[in-house]
Amino acid sequence: MNWHGKRYYSFDSFLKNYFGEKIYKVSLDGGFTCPNRDGTLGTGGCIFCSEGGSGDFASSAALSVTDQITAGIEMVSRKIENGKYIAYFQAFTNTYGPIEKLEALYMEAVNDPRIIALAIGTRPDCLPAEVLKLLNQLNKIKPVFVELGLQTIHEETASFIRRGYPLSCFDEAVMNLHKIGVLTVVHLILGLPGETDDMMLESVRYLNHLPIHGVKFSMLHILKNTDLADHYEEHPFDVFTLESYVDLILKCIENLSPEIVIHRLTGDGPRDLLIAPEWSVYKRKVLNRIAHEMKVKDVWQGDLL
Repeated sequence: MNWHGKRYYSFDSFLKNYFGEKIYKVSLDGGFTCPNRDGTLGTGGCIFCSEGGSGDFASSAALSVTDQITAGIEMVSRKIENGKYIAYFQAFTNTYGPIEKLEALYMEAVNDPRIIALAIGTRPDCLPAEVLKLLNQLNKIKPVFVELGLQTIHEETASFIRRGYPLSCFDEAVMNLHKIGVLTVVHLILGLPGETDDMMLESVRYLNHLPIHGVKFSMLHILKNTDLADHYEEHPFDVFTLESYVDLILKCIENLSPEIVIHRLTGDGPRDLLIAPEWSVYKRKVLNRIAHEMKVKDVWQGDLL
């Protein structure tokens, strides 16, 4: 595989290998909610979840999918001409709704000639048989990525963040998606309260034994108007410094199979909502620091396997 000069298998490298050129994502809001918000499992959502349901950078759900795609493309069109795009259904749980709604939204996106693939963010407990059947059909038209919010393999932490499903549910979802050829991307949050470096690395190594396509790493963001923000105010806990985060992410990279694509090494919460860590808004600075330290310390993905 070609990593295009990087020391890890980046999503950008994967896309260039697969499509032969740089591809951009357009974030969409399908107007979904979540079983952790509508009363099915709970009403507060995961403890860290913002009012936008992780879709704070997506377009307005009041717009059609086509209009959202157009608006998203206009935002990056200053940088590129005649680009190709992935339609990313990002906000809340994007397989949680009537199958007729899902099919209409997804087909509108997949039939747009500007779109070359779909990415769908969801929960492992929201992939019933009818949804898997639809994903299988879509995947035969254009490639489909399904992003699952695992965050951690540790059940005590999962209970604290109100994830709402056991690890076995995640494992089953991964296998079901693998059976139909859909590419699974797993979200991990580093720095959850109570987790040690060893615990976080256990979550990373756990992924090496599953048929997943990729992983997204992010440090824990404390955002305004979340239950985590209230907890942080009442029970302050340590958050990453830039130095401590870079040190840990290098260990994560070393412990991750080189076959797994790294879709994200850092996250950047909305500036107007972010309480901590404040340095995380400088995404380019963080990525440059990671690249520098990997070179200085001669770190490569999968080194410790």
